[in-house]
Amino acid sequence: NGNQTSSQVLIGPALAAPVGLLAAIAIPNFVKARTTAQKNACIHNLRQIDGAKEQWALENRKTQGTSTAGFEAAINAFLRAAPACPGGGRYTYHAVGTNPRCSLGSSNGHTL
Repeated sequence: NGNQTSSQVLIGPALAAPVGLLAAIAIPNFVKARTTAQKNACIHNLRQIDGAKEQWALENRKTQGTSTAGFEAAINAFLRAAPACPGGGRYTYHAVGTNPRCSLGSSNGHTL
């Protein structure tokens, strides 16, 4: 508008470059941190499911290898709430004595 001094014209681009550089560094780190947090939360959920499954098997006199199909709700009763993978995966309980699995699986590190 004609009221800017030459120093004001030079300061604008000089400040924009470092801010852009910091954003280019920070954004991928935030994405990686979020992915790692989701993976760790999923692993924690898998441990909780495994413990609830073992408790259910003990209280119902189920042996190793017994299928848990159809008993997911009963197993979830040992948890405060049915777990959900923060990454959007789905849990499969599997038989007693076998680790539960997340549908995101080993490709994303969502394994017990």
